[in-house]
Amino acid sequence: MPGGQRVRDFRQAVAPPSDTRKQVFGGFTKCCYPLQKFDTDPERRLAVIVEGDVSAEKWIKPARNQFRIDYRSGETYEPDFVVETKTRMLICEVKARNELDDVTVKAKAAAATKWCKTATEHAPGGGTKPWVYLLIPDDQIRGHATVDGLVAKFATS
Repeated sequence: MPGGQRVRDFRQAVAPPSDTRKQVFGGFTKCCYPLQKFDTDPERRLAVIVEGDVSAEKWIKPARNQFRIDYRSGETYEPDFVVETKTRMLICEVKARNELDDVTVKAKAAAATKWCKTATEHAPGGGTKPWVYLLIPDDQIRGHATVDGLVAKFATS
């Protein structure tokens, strides 16, 4: 952490929201890391939903090169979140509504959906939790949302 910066409670919004990416957040009980940074306030709000959901067991916001999905020849991306629930493994991507039809966003979503299908089919021993990809519009990450509700609305597979 930069000198003099304090850890913020992830449940508390930052004003203005554009300053979210400048902050370091803590207070998690289900995150695999004690501290996290978020690129946007909707990402922070998704962490609040996941942390408060009884079906969620653990989650990470992958660091660079920690969880890569190839989406074009020679191009990869890291998803925003990987969440393990009692019944599923989720790859969650948060995007502004006006970006959902972007060619690159669609290419990443198609690749991640294929990755999830392949991972589920080839998991060792069968009977493991299926992988599911969610492309979530940022305006749908609201306080009353649940992980299962987001899966029902935004799973691509």
